[in-house]
Amino acid sequence: MVTTGAPLFVSSGDLIADRRYRWAIEQARAGDLAGAADILVQTVELAPAFATAWFALGAIRDALGDRAGAVAAFAAAGEADVEDYHGARLHLARLGAGPLTPAMTETYVRRLFEHHAPGFDAAMLEHLDYRAPALLCEAVQRCPAAPLRLGTMLDLGCGTGLAGAAFRPLVDWLVGVDLSPAMVEEARRKGVYDRLVVGELTRFLRDEAAGAAAYHLVLAADVFVYCADLRPIAAAAARALAPGGLFAFTVETHAGTGVLLRDTLRYAHAAAEVREALQHAGLRPLALDCASTRTEKGEPVDGLVVVAAGR
Repeated sequence: MVTTGAPLFVSSGDLIADRRYRWAIEQARAGDLAGAADILVQTVELAPAFATAWFALGAIRDALGDRAGAVAAFAAAGEADVEDYHGARLHLARLGAGPLTPAMTETYVRRLFEHHAPGFDAAMLEHLDYRAPALLCEAVQRCPAAPLRLGTMLDLGCGTGLAGAAFRPLVDWLVGVDLSPAMVEEARRKGVYDRLVVGELTRFLRDEAAGAAAYHLVLAADVFVYCADLRPIAAAAARALAPGGLFAFTVETHAGTGVLLRDTLRYAHAAAEVREALQHAGLRPLALDCASTRTEKGEPVDGLVVVAAGR
């Protein structure tokens, strides 16, 4: 599928180049991928720093089976846009070019969720059978270390508030943080949070720990699929926990070792990788259960539901 619609468009600053780009996208939508690619080649000749056009050219060449051409176009898109708004570096990794597990930029992740915020709940619940909040709620309540009621909870990557709504009956004070203002606004409409913040997760955790905030539960539902390296965020979460507090999260997983970038552009972490991140953070695993938190193309996606305890 060619992923070059309006949400990805960033003007070149040249009206002629922008018009050529839109013409190419119309041709692609009409099924003429080869013709669209030819127009985009002309477009980037006219505007060599036009990242959106380079990215579209990469996507179309990929759809045509031209791997080398796609790699060249995605590389040019990345060079033209160091913030990687379009996610070119992830497509390069998917195609086996460059680093295999690049960090996703804040700009890319924010753009991704700003676009999906309005229809997020319906997409997750009605089409993907999303169940991470319920599975996490069950896993936390099963842990002997968990009190019957939690004083404070931090919902990392709270999104539209699906996890917050699931845990609200168990929590006295509920805080949510997300990189996307649009997602936070959707969460605000649910009225389940005592505090909502727009911010990058690791920095927010560090600021909370520096301000002596201490949470009885730090939760991340379906968030770490956008993090290649779990160690920094696990360490930051550990520092923000109250003594004996819990860190609970879900990840997608695979049967091999290390971290894998799936074709869905989401990361899957092997169980040993998760354990190593917890150990590095000084956290003690209480549960590491295999469970699918969602479906993809009608098939369950392998995952882990993890609960760990702080010092």
